[in-house]
Amino acid sequence: MKKDPAAIHPAILEYKRNLDKGKMSRRDFIRYSSLLGMSAFAASQMAGMGWPLGAMAQSIKRGGTLKVAAPVHKVTHPAQFSWIVPTNQLRHVAEYLTYTDENNITHPYLLENWQASEDLKTWTLNVRKGVKFNNGDNFTADDVIFTFNQWLNKDVGSSMLGMIGGYLDPTGIEKVSDHQVQLHLKTAEIGVPEHLFHYPAMVLNSRTFEGDFIKAPHGTGPYVLESYREGERCVLKRRNDYWEKGADGSPLPYIDTLEFIDMGTEMPPMIAAIQAGEVDLLDFGDIGSTEAYQALKDDKRVNVLPVATNQTRVLRMRVDMKPWSDNRVRTALKLCQHREKILSLAYFGEGMVGQDMHVSPKHPEFCPIDTPKYDPEKARQLLAEAGYPNGLDVNLAAGSGWKEIVRYAEILKQDAAPAGFRINIQTMPNSQYWEKWTEVDLGITTWAHRPLGTMVLNLAYTADDAGKPVPWNESRWIDPEFSTLLKEANGTLDLEKRRQIFCKLEKIQQDRGSIANAFWINVWTITTKRVQGVKAHPSLYLKLGSAWLSA
Repeated sequence: MKKDPAAIHPAILEYKRNLDKGKMSRRDFIRYSSLLGMSAFAASQMAGMGWPLGAMAQSIKRGGTLKVAAPVHKVTHPAQFSWIVPTNQLRHVAEYLTYTDENNITHPYLLENWQASEDLKTWTLNVRKGVKFNNGDNFTADDVIFTFNQWLNKDVGSSMLGMIGGYLDPTGIEKVSDHQVQLHLKTAEIGVPEHLFHYPAMVLNSRTFEGDFIKAPHGTGPYVLESYREGERCVLKRRNDYWEKGADGSPLPYIDTLEFIDMGTEMPPMIAAIQAGEVDLLDFGDIGSTEAYQALKDDKRVNVLPVATNQTRVLRMRVDMKPWSDNRVRTALKLCQHREKILSLAYFGEGMVGQDMHVSPKHPEFCPIDTPKYDPEKARQLLAEAGYPNGLDVNLAAGSGWKEIVRYAEILKQDAAPAGFRINIQTMPNSQYWEKWTEVDLGITTWAHRPLGTMVLNLAYTADDAGKPVPWNESRWIDPEFSTLLKEANGTLDLEKRRQIFCKLEKIQQDRGSIANAFWINVWTITTKRVQGVKAHPSLYLKLGSAWLSA
């Protein structure tokens, strides 16, 4: 029996009852109802909230060049991206099936809409009609299926495999028509729409893509790639036949040219450039932005747009390598973190302290948990029990371009000495760290914002069907009880029940996991005053197709 596309998923009605009883916030109601296929507008109306108006057509100016200070990395396959910066450039050429906005609400993008079955095991994706790639090819279900198969190909090594591979096999992808795809999942999963906006999830042209996007930059986005020179600049030019219309009724984008200029990872040149008007926007990507925030927060020449996030810096330990295979050693190092001190000195106090587990207080499933205290004496005792009564020499890898990570490492080195840890900090350029981030035995990695707690846990702390760590499981930590509970959480619709599962997940990761995290961070988007229509996103995603430049 064909499902009525206008039917409301029964769980949404239960969410509405919980909203009315005060058990669910309006934001969470809109977020979860949107995941189950209701438009954000309809969910807002159901929650008794108005919908914000867009830009007025008369206020918008077309044309001009927007210059962005941003690293220009070496790129080939979008599904292999391990960092945000190249996606902020190439997301304007290639696009996503969905879009999760600055309020963590997910909307259709290259999909018209979607429907989920009551058991969350069948998802119907309705592909947007009338969309063309910039080489003239029509966008169809074939491109969606091709892209899914790239994500699920173990030889590609995409983090998407860790995100969706636990619940979807290539055999579960069905082409219903040229504009409809059905996903038949192995297990229930509520986060499918948000997973489709994971930053390596750009949709590829099935006819022309052969592994290197720069060689065949055929996407559905509002811009075409004019030039791309690693370490120098990326230039994008407006296309005239883009599918989405602007507020003035003509096709987006408003701006003619986007120019991304690589100025390295040092903040002073970027700060000076935006103060002088030589660039219009600072794209920090995975680089901590506190130095720029401190320098520019009171500068009348710029807009400083703040946002709280689920971003963190993870001190991760390879559990398949000594001494980190011993949980006593891992716990000992965790106990050497003076969290308030680290947050204050490394990030100017602009964030929240962490609890050695990868679920943020901003995640909807977060279960309040005690913050471990700094305790070098207990740490020394654990090291002795593990066979290191005279202490332990360890190397700690850190990217030198992340100033807060280097400072984190320096404070940890100092505060871990009384416990017997002798830490040798090995700094290297960020690009070099990214080349080996999954291989070093002890390192500090920057992890981007994810709107759901389940997303990052599936990405970083699970195994594939063969029992091997998924591509982004940098610590190689696999815990059977944790994995079972996480799979249960993935398919649990009731938010309170989901949170109860997370109480167990968080405690397991805190007690015997492979990471420490001292703090969660705030971030900022910084532009000149002439840049309009840009919103601060917790993932620092740039969406410049609907931005414009004032006179």
